[in-house]
Amino acid sequence: MENVDYNFDEPIAALATPWGQSALAVIRTSGTGCIEKIAGIFSNRENLLRAPGYTLVHGNLFDPQTRESVDELIAAVYRAPRSYTGEDSVELFAHGSLPGIQRILEVLFKVGFRQAEPGEFTLRAFLNRKMDLTRAEAVNEIVTAKSYQAQSMALNRLSGAVESRINRIKGKLIEIMSMIELQLDYPEDEAESISIDKEEILKIGEDIKKLAETYKIGRIFQEGISIAITGKTNSGKSSLFNLFLKEDRAIVSEVHGTTRDYIESWVTVKGIPIRLYDTAGLRNTDNFIEMEGIRRTQRIVENANIVLYLVDGIEGITPEDEHFLISNKNGRCVLIWNKIDIVSDKKVPHGFIPLSARTGEGLHTLESEIFRRALGEAAISSSKPVIDSIRQKNLLEKCLHSLENIIQGIENNVPLDVAAVDMREALDALGEITGEVTSTDILNSMFSRFCVGK
Repeated sequence: MENVDYNFDEPIAALATPWGQSALAVIRTSGTGCIEKIAGIFSNRENLLRAPGYTLVHGNLFDPQTRESVDELIAAVYRAPRSYTGEDSVELFAHGSLPGIQRILEVLFKVGFRQAEPGEFTLRAFLNRKMDLTRAEAVNEIVTAKSYQAQSMALNRLSGAVESRINRIKGKLIEIMSMIELQLDYPEDEAESISIDKEEILKIGEDIKKLAETYKIGRIFQEGISIAITGKTNSGKSSLFNLFLKEDRAIVSEVHGTTRDYIESWVTVKGIPIRLYDTAGLRNTDNFIEMEGIRRTQRIVENANIVLYLVDGIEGITPEDEHFLISNKNGRCVLIWNKIDIVSDKKVPHGFIPLSARTGEGLHTLESEIFRRALGEAAISSSKPVIDSIRQKNLLEKCLHSLENIIQGIENNVPLDVAAVDMREALDALGEITGEVTSTDILNSMFSRFCVGK
């Protein structure tokens, strides 16, 4: 990871919208003196300088050297500390032409702004106590969300759900720590002897464990899973692939061996982003190209999180199907009995999901099974915090380890000063999650993953 040199004494500027042609482009600026610097190259200078926070000012931006107009735009003024970064800020709403955007940035750099580093706006917001680290991470997670569910979970974290949960846990540990410190600070004859409530520590540990376990859910919704559609030739794999995509992406034909290489695309199933693969049909063949396609299929199937294996309901289970099923009894394989629109009177074998990849009948049941296989027994609730940060997960586990040491100490009658050390480590781990305890290296690593302008 490249080290980023953040200099917070300088005003910064960056394009906040994607670099491309659009109706509008937003250029963000922040830092001491940014309003005055923009006013110096703004036709409506006095109104901009006098504008209170949360005010829009219309005018033209011009080149300080040639006095030539660069663009007609709207400037949104934010006054410290009531801004995203906690500093004076101006957002410029300009026309979204690439040459125009480039000229605006060049003009800003001429008058003393520098290019913002990745994540620097949000880093400044954190350093100015506008948000804790869990909310700061959520900003990037919202931007990179691949599904509505992932975006909703990240929005829940941005509203402070994880921070509130951590602070409640920390408050309970601080109460216990204060009693331990009281006992350590006074001789036994001056203060009543106290004992640590083992059951309370266990209860707090269980709360931490539950929050750490949500990481699996968070990662699945944020990063997604891979699913391979496989089966014998002409079993309906490409039809199912097209059904998921709701478009004719893969060629469908009754000719065996039509699909000779895999096709992939992203889809969303019940909020879970899925990298879906349509693979070459499995059969014995002497065709070199088809054999290579089958070899690639086997590699994809081995690496997929879930495998959808289709059986042609007209032909039934063949020896080739049985061979695949015997060698893939690992819990990843979802068995599908396809073409029920044609063979509706034929009994579907136990363990198979009936489906018509042509009409879509049975797709809802299949999607529910994919959802269940992906999440296991984990339950999700839109009102409860879910983490998807490995940093947060590791720190929660570190805190839990310290609490387990305290429990062992209680059972073995270890002196209170040893328990105090473990309790401080537990509190420090929670402090690192929210950013009360942190280091420059951690901040650098975290915010350098953000896009420029966020």
